[in-house]
Amino acid sequence: MSFNNKIYLDYNATTPIDPQVLQAMLPIYSENFGNPASEHCFGKAAVELVDAARQQIARFINASQREIIFTSGATESCNLAIKGVAKAYYSKGKHIIVSTVEHKAVLEPCKRLATEGYELTILQPDSNGQISAEQVADAINRNTILVCVMMANNVVGTINPVEQIGQLCRKRGVVFFCDATQAAGKMPIDVEQMNIDLLAMSAHKIYGTKGIGCLYVKQKKPRVKLVCQNDGGGQEYGYRSGTLNVPGIVGFGAACEMSERSLTDEAAKIKKLRDKFEKELLANIPDIIINSAKAPRLPNTSNILFKGIEAAVLLKNIPDIAASSGSACDAGGADASYVLTAMGISNELAKTSIRFSLGRFTTEQEINTAVQQIKNVVLGL
Repeated sequence: MSFNNKIYLDYNATTPIDPQVLQAMLPIYSENFGNPASEHCFGKAAVELVDAARQQIARFINASQREIIFTSGATESCNLAIKGVAKAYYSKGKHIIVSTVEHKAVLEPCKRLATEGYELTILQPDSNGQISAEQVADAINRNTILVCVMMANNVVGTINPVEQIGQLCRKRGVVFFCDATQAAGKMPIDVEQMNIDLLAMSAHKIYGTKGIGCLYVKQKKPRVKLVCQNDGGGQEYGYRSGTLNVPGIVGFGAACEMSERSLTDEAAKIKKLRDKFEKELLANIPDIIINSAKAPRLPNTSNILFKGIEAAVLLKNIPDIAASSGSACDAGGADASYVLTAMGISNELAKTSIRFSLGRFTTEQEINTAVQQIKNVVLGL
C-alpha cells in the first residue's frame, strides 16, 4: 500500500481498514446508531447487528456465538483473560505459566499478579522464539491454574505448537489462554481443534478499525470461569460492562468474514512476496540474517538482522519505507527487542533488527522498490 510514494511494510503493527469493511461500518454512524442496551426499536436494531457480527467472528475461529465477548482491543482481552482466571480459580491454586516472548499485554498483567501473591513460571524460548509442549508439561504443577502461550510471535512471526499445548492443558485440568492477535487472518484458527480455552483477537490487525477486539471464552464443558474486570451495566453476559462499540463490532465481523473467504489464497500470495523480498536482500547484501527462517512462520513476517548497522540508523535512511525495529506497543524503540535477546541474540546484534511485515495491499512493485532502496542505503553506509 503506497501513499505519496511511501511503502507500508508494517502490517504487524496495524492494518488499513479494508474498503469493504469501511462500507459496512459507515451506516452505523448515521442510521443504525442505537445503543444495544436500549429497549426501543433503535436498540433492537443495534442488537441484531451485533449478533450478526458475533456470529461472523465465532465462525471465523470455530466457536459458538455465545463464546465471543467484545472488548476495546486485544490488550483488554488479555487482561480480562489473565486476571479473570486468576480471580476465579485462586482457591485451586496461584501458579501461572507464561513465556518470556509474549506481548507486553500478556506479560504485564502476569507481573501485576505476581505482586499480589501469584507465582509465575516464565518459560524461555528456543533460538527460533518457540515454546514447546514439553516445556509446558515440565512446568505444570498441582497449583497451576493458567498457561499463557501465544499462537504466533509478533516480532519474528514464529508459530507455536498450540494444539499440543492445549491438549496437554486439557488433560491436566489447566486453563489455556492463547493470544492470537498476530495470527488472526494469517493462518487458520480452530479453537476446538487447538484445545484453546481463551483466545484474544483485535480488529485492527485484520483490516478492521482500532478500538475493538474480542475474547473467546469456552462455554462447552469444562466451561471456563472468569471474574469480570469492568463493573457496570453487566453487558457481554456479565463478563465486560460498557456500551458496545457497534460500528467497530460490525466492521470486525465483516473483516473476519473477508479473511475467512480469502485466507488461503491471500496467505500464499503474501508468502510469495515475503520470500522474494528475503531472497533478493540475501543476494544483494552481505552479512544479513533472517531470524527464524527455518521455523514455521507467519507468511507475512520477516525479521532481519543487518549486522553492523543499528536499526534506528537504517530506518532513518529509508524514510519512504514504513517498517519497525520492534513491537509497535513497546514504548521507546531504542532498546533491543526482548524477544530477540530471549532467543539468545546478543543485545548489540538485536539492535540491528528490523521487522518487515507485508499485507493484503502489498504489491510486487513495492517489494522491488523496497529492496532497491534498502540495498542502496546499506551498501552506502
